[in-house]
This record gives sequence, C-alpha cells and structure tokens, in this order.
Amino acid sequence: MDELLLLDLAREAIVTLLIALVPFLGAMLVVGLAVSVVQAVTQINEQSLVFIPKILVTFLILLIGGSWIAHQLSHFTMDVFALLPVLRR
Repeated sequence: MDELLLLDLAREAIVTLLIALVPFLGAMLVVGLAVSVVQAVTQINEQSLVFIPKILVTFLILLIGGSWIAHQLSHFTMDVFALLPVLRR
C-alpha cells in the first residue's frame, strides 16, 4: 500500500468535506451575526431566537445547492471506489 496515495486520498477527503460545508458554515455565520446585531440593538436576550433563522437558511441552502453538494460528494465516493483495488495491495 502506497503511503503517498493514502495521504493524497486523506487530503482530497478533507478538501471535499470543506467544499461541501463552506456554504452552510458561511451562511450560518452571516445569519448568526445578523441576529446578534438585531438582539443587541433591540436588547432582546433570547438565546433560542438564533436557531430558527439558521435552520431556515440551512434548508434554503439545501434547496439551492444540494444537488451540487451531492455531486461533489458522489464524485469523491466514486474516486475512492475506483482506488479500492489499488489500496488492497
């Protein structure tokens, strides 16, 4: 088993994971900051107020970019399955 191949596969897995998660994390960061600013301005200190907008944004991102994210993950999965015979050695 080639160690360089395994390291390259691990690097590709991390990059694919980051590509799939960046839209979610970025949108949640923006929504969290916006809700925090609104809470600071209106002096409403309800901790559960942040969750509903974050959930709605998550579903919106899934509707808009879910097929692209699924394509990225399935492409990586097919690459891993193609490398299985090489990894068995």
